[in-house]
Amino acid sequence: MGSLRPAMLRVLRGFLAIAVALLASVAAAQYPSKPVRLLVPIPPGGGPDLVGRLIAARLTETLGQPVVVENRVGGNGVAAGEAVAKAVPDGYTLLVGMDSLLAINPHLYERMPFDPLSDLAPVASLVSNGFFLVVNPQLPVHNLAEFIEYAKRANPPLQYASGGNGSQHHLTMERLKGRAGIALAHIPYKGGAPATTATVSGEVAAMMSGTSTAPQIKAGRLRVLAYTGPKRSSLLPEVPTIAETYPDFEMTQWYGLFAPPGTPEAVLARLRAEVNRVLKEPGIRERLHNAGGVEAWITTPGEFAAAIRDDYAKYARLVREIGARID
Repeated sequence: MGSLRPAMLRVLRGFLAIAVALLASVAAAQYPSKPVRLLVPIPPGGGPDLVGRLIAARLTETLGQPVVVENRVGGNGVAAGEAVAKAVPDGYTLLVGMDSLLAINPHLYERMPFDPLSDLAPVASLVSNGFFLVVNPQLPVHNLAEFIEYAKRANPPLQYASGGNGSQHHLTMERLKGRAGIALAHIPYKGGAPATTATVSGEVAAMMSGTSTAPQIKAGRLRVLAYTGPKRSSLLPEVPTIAETYPDFEMTQWYGLFAPPGTPEAVLARLRAEVNRVLKEPGIRERLHNAGGVEAWITTPGEFAAAIRDDYAKYARLVREIGARID
């Protein structure tokens, strides 16, 4: 009889595993059966919020349940990320996660209440875009080469604005400084909007701005010199990329959809399929473009995971080189 017990236990464990899998399959097939919360880590009106609300509105229609946007602000995305990381893994609490949370924050903060790489499950990539190198129109430069030459001669060094210490505006300009061999003085502001205002007013000479500043550029309040994406921006296709001068120079920002770890794969697959279907719609692509020049970014799960890992390593090097830290 004793020899039968291990065999019986194995059989019971097998039946239990099958039962759990069947229950998960049934739950996934019925998903969603109630409203879904979509946490956005910034206040209403910013890029991730606009993208989140646009995607949520379409998913409400395609999933047949309300997808409700909730702005959870704090800690440069940490508050929203922690709430999702510790939520019940059933697909009813999701996050619009930015690359700053996944790939930059772990290198800036001494401690984080969760590990963004292991405590958030990637669902689908959403959008991506680069940055414009812009200057105040009074600065006597009209292209990247002239800016670099002018910066090399400037004494004291030119000042540039960013959305904060360790922000992508900051890290992107620091990378350009290193590649071009120029000295610039960093002036951090509390967000991209005040940094843009400072550049428009002439309080600082330059900044790396998001594509949402295209209206200021077209109105002549900012002069654009270059773009940091892998190809020219569809918003301003006449503007050359920095990579045309410095090969392999590419700095972009992206948003993705994330869920708690342990969310059933069937639920993740359903969400991924619906999101990708929405992102392929011409009307959605146009509205994303109009909402700030962001472009739909559709990837496979493997491609998205690889992009996160690559950015994590890239920003680890950058943060280490410039010594940025947020306590």
